[in-house]
Amino acid sequence: MDTSQHTLSTLFDQLGLPSDETSVNTFLTRHAPLPGDVSLPEAGFWSPAQAQFLKEGVADDAEWAEPIDELDALLRR
Repeated sequence: MDTSQHTLSTLFDQLGLPSDETSVNTFLTRHAPLPGDVSLPEAGFWSPAQAQFLKEGVADDAEWAEPIDELDALLRR
């Protein structure tokens, strides 16, 4: 059983993206602001696998839901 805490950094790891602070900040700067009428998984910068992971993580209220919500909020600033 995975009992590790999921963070924004580990979410980026899970998505196959660089997860160091500089890379995360660069990603946020590059892709924000996300329009209000576009859900996070529907954003055009995800691969199909990444979009599916994000969609399932929120829909299932999975262990990844909190960092996914954090990413969503950061992209809408």
